[in-house]
Amino acid sequence: MAKNVSSVKPQSGNLRSHSNRAVKHSRKPNLQNITIDGKTVRMSAREIRSLKKTA
Repeated sequence: MAKNVSSVKPQSGNLRSHSNRAVKHSRKPNLQNITIDGKTVRMSAREIRSLKKTA
């Protein structure tokens, strides 16, 4: 099982229609399974991208 090392959490907010009605909405992070040093971890796609740039 992959360990979750990402610090990214789901965000919540409101979807607004044209009549300005509010509906609760959540945005989930784009978590991906990636193998680092033989261990499988869950990281967000943005973290994987920045990790590749620094390496």
